[in-house]
Amino acid sequence: MKRLWIKVRGPLARSRAANAILASLLTSAIRFVHRTTRLAEGSDDIARAIDAHTPAIAALWHGQHLLAPAINPRGHRMAALFSRSADAELNARVAERLGFDVVRGSGGREGRHRAQKGGARALIALKKTLDAGTNVAMIADIPHGTPREAGLGIVTLAKVSGRPVVPIAVATSRRKVLEKTWDKTTINLPFGRRALAIGEAIHVAADATPQELEEKRREVTDALNAATRRAYRLVDGEDR
Repeated sequence: MKRLWIKVRGPLARSRAANAILASLLTSAIRFVHRTTRLAEGSDDIARAIDAHTPAIAALWHGQHLLAPAINPRGHRMAALFSRSADAELNARVAERLGFDVVRGSGGREGRHRAQKGGARALIALKKTLDAGTNVAMIADIPHGTPREAGLGIVTLAKVSGRPVVPIAVATSRRKVLEKTWDKTTINLPFGRRALAIGEAIHVAADATPQELEEKRREVTDALNAATRRAYRLVDGEDR
């Protein structure tokens, strides 16, 4: 099955019709899980966080973010960053169907120089989005890097935009963890409890030095891991 998926993944990713069908199915699944899970006692209020920090940078972990788009209140604008690669197109379509604005980053298979230029363009686009008053959702850890370890990108955006990073974690009591994936991707399942944990906002000074950026990167890592642990404690009493 794995070999078959590897063989068909490329053609599926390039097919607009297949992407549209899969995006519709995944969007419906995410909404279904959100609607059929009851909010755990002690969860934080997303509307209150939006009122307090907008526009802000919502920080999430890879593999723990699949249900996160559904928590965005209806009618509230939120933008998210996606690469220009074919593999990311499906995720972008799902986000759009859930009401997100999509900001394009660098392609997944570009050379280093082009990737750096693409990353810089994405940073500028995200800053403009924040300047316009729209919140931005950003995955804090680097794809296929060290899981649950924030990269410098998110704190650099906080520096140039002057907007805070807000750690956000979502967990459900019923879930399937894909243990062989690099980020331990967690698929949220219906008919259980759902928890939302929001950490304290983290600000980065406009004149922050490289050393201070590294300190803020560690602060984001610690705060987002703490929010993740709290979300899991709320649904089943265990850290993850």
